Amino acid sequence: MAVLKVIEVLANSNKSWEDATRNAVKEASKSVKNIRSVYVNEQSAVVKNGEVDEFRVNVKITFEVK
Repeated sequence: MAVLKVIEVLANSNKSWEDATRNAVKEASKSVKNIRSVYVNEQSAVVKNGEVDEFRVNVKITFEVK
């Protein structure tokens, strides 16, 4: 039986929500090992001068505790 833990991470990107999600996983993997999955909980964007300037995600990252 595996023991799993979930953490919540906020991340952003100037490109897309997908890229923001990748950034969240990349940063989390620097201190968390055995990441199994990522769930996008919420998406938002910052608008400046009538244009989307930044994409933001709130994700839940699941990892195995050894």
